[in-house]
Amino acid sequence: MFITSLPALSPRKRQGSLLFLLKVLARHSSSSFLSGNPTRSIHASNDGIPNRFRPGHRPSFGAGDIHIGEGRLAHLITIRRSFCSSLSQDEHLKSGSGSIPDAAARVLDPSCLDAVVPIKVKVVHKRPIDFTKLDINFLPAVILVGRPNVGKSALFNRLIRRREALVYNTPDDHVTRDIREGIAKLGDLRFKVLDSAGLETEATSGSILQRTATMTANVLARTQFAVFLIDARAGLHPLDLEVGKWLRKNAPEIKPVVVLNKAELLFDGTESFSEAADEARILGFGDPIAISAETGFGMTALHEALRPSIEDYVLQVLNSKGDCEDKGPQQCGESSLEEVDDSKLPLQLAIVGRPNVGKSTLLNALLQEERVLVGPEAGLTRDSVRAQFEFQGRTIYLVDTAGWLHRTKDEKRPSSLSIMQSKKNLMRAHVIALVLDAEQIVQAGRSMTHAEVVIARRAVEEGRGLVVVVNKMDLLKGKRAGSLYEKVMESVPMEIQTVIPQVTGIPVIFTSAIEGKGRIPVMRQVIETYEKWCSRLSTARLNRWLRKVMSRHSWRGEGSQPKIKYVTQVKARPPTFVAFTSGKKHQLSEAEIRFLTRSLKEDFGLDGIPIRIMERCVPKSNGGGQSSGKNASSTRRVRMLGTDNKAVEA
Repeated sequence: MFITSLPALSPRKRQGSLLFLLKVLARHSSSSFLSGNPTRSIHASNDGIPNRFRPGHRPSFGAGDIHIGEGRLAHLITIRRSFCSSLSQDEHLKSGSGSIPDAAARVLDPSCLDAVVPIKVKVVHKRPIDFTKLDINFLPAVILVGRPNVGKSALFNRLIRRREALVYNTPDDHVTRDIREGIAKLGDLRFKVLDSAGLETEATSGSILQRTATMTANVLARTQFAVFLIDARAGLHPLDLEVGKWLRKNAPEIKPVVVLNKAELLFDGTESFSEAADEARILGFGDPIAISAETGFGMTALHEALRPSIEDYVLQVLNSKGDCEDKGPQQCGESSLEEVDDSKLPLQLAIVGRPNVGKSTLLNALLQEERVLVGPEAGLTRDSVRAQFEFQGRTIYLVDTAGWLHRTKDEKRPSSLSIMQSKKNLMRAHVIALVLDAEQIVQAGRSMTHAEVVIARRAVEEGRGLVVVVNKMDLLKGKRAGSLYEKVMESVPMEIQTVIPQVTGIPVIFTSAIEGKGRIPVMRQVIETYEKWCSRLSTARLNRWLRKVMSRHSWRGEGSQPKIKYVTQVKARPPTFVAFTSGKKHQLSEAEIRFLTRSLKEDFGLDGIPIRIMERCVPKSNGGGQSSGKNASSTRRVRMLGTDNKAVEA
């Protein structure tokens, strides 16, 4: 709300607003209120009752602040000393001859409104805080740390209320290798929670454990709080002491909350919990909290331990933002609920492919940071890592999946769970980036192996947008003076069209993720595919297109052929159309369906995405206007073009 917006109001509302302002000023007398110090603040508590000025303090008319607590709008009203050229200080203030009604008459003159400075809004946030209404950018980050196999991933799943992180009992192996991030929902508390790999401080240089520890240290430097997990069943382990020293070295400003996990059996009437708590106090981080991430025991105690610190942090962040003038709701800590176009919604991008083709390297190149663990080892990624970033004003959610392999019957280790998780992420994504290895293409003499064809067809069957990324092109530049490089660029698009004939025009991008090349072309192509995937066409536009298409098509035996009365789009993501037909032959042939599909893609630029077409029969009506019994129930056939050439009876 701004005083400068008063000219846009009606005369009656403008007069009422200014008279209300003058009544507020008149409460402290015109002579004393309109002189004094250059600035003065008027504060009000949560109940909205203003505090009276202390004796000896003379509020100034030059500028005034009004601050109220959370739940009421706080207005900072700044008015110039001479807010109206016609209202002079000598005439109305120093002499005292001017009255409030006279001043009001002068203020109501529209010519004096230009001298009024707009209102600035400043919200003073106080407890309690409604975390559900806060933007996620204002939430603190809490990292889960500890030695391997203490239940960090299980607690992560408990906090986010989903089974996202892989959980597997492997005492001699590390399941989690990358940093996973999610939004914790602990009662009414909300915060970012990060699952980290198990720490072993004495890992050899260059090993996977040493690289994961380095990555955890880098993430720990950007977090605000930490939860230190200990296995209550095993007691205090020597590695726990090493992790405590590691925390003091890498994050001396963070005091972690010590949690005794797997403690559901400690409260059996004996002194087992007291003994475990005494051992945990040796770490020097205070009293521990007993929980069970598997059963949910102790979550209330964890909530009580985290809430004060998280509230203090959020209050400090919100109150240090400054005024909310000319800012949207997200900049002021509130989430926006405005309706937006489908193509402007956050984009879900899944990076899939066979092991060791450079999926994690591509994700790091897109994020321009070392977000996930990379290396020459095949199958290095196990968890599907989700990351968020902004590209050209659009929110992108990236998901790096584990290498896609065929699971054997005897395979029961974490790699089997990784394959299942990769398939789930493929179902959730909007656009699939299928990564191929250029060097393997040259060695095998073909663009796609059986596993990659399965991934591509699965993506098309699920109605997802598909973008093929050929990685490691830098390895082909020095071979045979670039002949292989050019050959791969020419042959791959043609071979992909051959093995996936259902969708025409699948985009192919050639990159070198390790050199950081191709980042912009990949993201531009992904966004272009996503916008096509979200496209909507009006019924009037489709029917005009249908008339032109029907004129180009030669229908043989028009009396027996079905007639398309009209076409409409019923949904997007992917584009789905309904063709209403009539005639003796109610169903369109496969050739006619392919003709409509090709025309839709060519005329509306929908190449590279799957299109679904449903057929609905319009029953013939009798002379009385009633449908015949035979045709009363209309049939419908669903054709998912780009997935299968066969129609599905529905």
